[in-house]
Amino acid sequence: MDDARCIEVRDLTMAYGGRVVMRDVSFDVRRGEIFVVMGGSGSGKSTLLKHLIGLKRPVKGTILFEREDFGAADEKTRRGILRRIGVTYQNGALWSGLTLAENVALPLEEFTALRAEAIAEVVSLKLALVGLRGFEPLYPVEISGGMRKRAALARAVALDPEVLFFDEPTSGLDPITASRLDDLILQIRSCFGTTIVVVSHDLASISKIADRALFLDIEQKTMTALGRPTDLRENPPSEEVRRFLTRSSGARDTPVFEPRPARTYPT
Repeated sequence: MDDARCIEVRDLTMAYGGRVVMRDVSFDVRRGEIFVVMGGSGSGKSTLLKHLIGLKRPVKGTILFEREDFGAADEKTRRGILRRIGVTYQNGALWSGLTLAENVALPLEEFTALRAEAIAEVVSLKLALVGLRGFEPLYPVEISGGMRKRAALARAVALDPEVLFFDEPTSGLDPITASRLDDLILQIRSCFGTTIVVVSHDLASISKIADRALFLDIEQKTMTALGRPTDLRENPPSEEVRRFLTRSSGARDTPVFEPRPARTYPT
């Protein structure tokens, strides 16, 4: 096995009841890369994310996290895997009845034996990391949508996860706020070497942050492309991929694919 692989997905079939969403999906996520899952609405992007974080079990196939079969793991092993990942959901999923500090403290209280004083210090550091120092006592309803997403990110990195998962992180944000969130994702990868998996349909975001991208084709019900976004746009393997990567539906969706230096990974 290639030691650069953090996540391995093999022959995955996803379904709800008898309705197959995607079949024969196979890919690897390498340590330290930003890997984007892209596709149109209803293609199964968020469903794939649920499989990757263990919220839904595969109908067929395997998902390995650092050589552990997530789907077949016992409760102790699953809990150990969950301790090593962080997740941010599309709407932030903050607890409305808790302050930002209390939201970020939750995983620390759940998974560590730290004292209250130490938890408070970590919470302040994580909120400062996402530009929310001083907002600890506020409730989610008292801040903007972009700030809620950053607060959710602070909670997701509270345990210093090895892998971060994002579900449509820039959805619903104005172009400037969305770009700043992209910058923050790049900063976290650069500073901590975190492996990042992002579900997104935002072309501007994909072109800015992705090392590699996977395309889920809603018509064929399987993956039909995997590679650097620039390469996929210049040499699309299918008409559906070409349409997706060259569409224009607003400022954030304007496909500006600038050449990026290729990242290298340990072998």
